[in-house]
Amino acid sequence: MSEDNPIRVFVTHNFQESDDYLRVFEFLESMENFFYLNVSKPEEMPDKGGMDAIKETLIAQIKECEAVIIPSLFYLEQTDLARFQMDVAEANELPMIAIRPFGGITESPQELVDRVNEHIEWNDREMVDSLKRQARLEDTSRWETIEFTLD
Repeated sequence: MSEDNPIRVFVTHNFQESDDYLRVFEFLESMENFFYLNVSKPEEMPDKGGMDAIKETLIAQIKECEAVIIPSLFYLEQTDLARFQMDVAEANELPMIAIRPFGGITESPQELVDRVNEHIEWNDREMVDSLKRQARLEDTSRWETIEFTLD
């Protein structure tokens, strides 16, 4: 993964930029030397064709990605649409990463947890490591380093 070869990420959406949708990218942007390309395009809501056009647009967006991120709140609020997007990911053998509800107010539905490759917290490092593991099969073993002085 480099600036010339970013990880292509799709975040589930209903053609609106929800708080969680935007938050995913805020977290990813906060990581230095992590390069990604957002292939989810909520601004591309089809003008005509109804639900069939919506599904075709989502299928095309998902097929461009290397990994799908599903914020649990989106799944809770838009279950049918989230399931459809997950079905498309599974049909295209794309890894899926679920993120727990922000703030820990509630827990992710078990059905969601059972279907995804990883279930993670809202943590920039955890998101990046999960994307590297799932999209590129990279080993992301890291050690925490704590520096302190003895007085």
